[in-house]
Amino acid sequence: MQVRALEAIDRLSSFRADVKWVAQDALHWTLQFLGDLDDDELAQVCRRVASAVRGHAPFPLVAHGIGAFPAVARPRTLWLGAGEGGDALCRLQSAGEKALSDLGFRGERRPFVPHLTLGRVGRGGAGRQRLVERLTELADFTGESMLVEEVTVQASYLQRSGPTYQVLARAPLQGANC
Repeated sequence: MQVRALEAIDRLSSFRADVKWVAQDALHWTLQFLGDLDDDELAQVCRRVASAVRGHAPFPLVAHGIGAFPAVARPRTLWLGAGEGGDALCRLQSAGEKALSDLGFRGERRPFVPHLTLGRVGRGGAGRQRLVERLTELADFTGESMLVEEVTVQASYLQRSGPTYQVLARAPLQGANC
């Protein structure tokens, strides 16, 4: 998945748009952002996530489509979307969100859109309009398939150079197809 994500970044980064690109080792599919957790909360989250995903079988996920939030015409976050396997990823996200809701974690108000963040667009840059045109051209971009075999709980640390991530727990998918 990383190779095609890096190819997508390469195809978008040739313009002088003000974009902070995600580093190769930081590329990931986010299911839910939880914020700051103390040690007790972290232990509960890890147990709940492991329990929630246990009934889900591993599945192939194909990257498909390049887009932007809030919209291609007004890009702030550039992303690589999910094609085949996107529904299974949505079911995983929903199971995790439901398992964490009684711990006080609220899901997003907006519907979940499975995506891998490629970069964040700043306000300036002469190449912004060309970036928007390129996003439209790459709407049908297709990446390779990967096998989703686990969900990880990660910590993110914001630094000047960008966020870094640390895997705190791994929850393997084990069940029959949902």
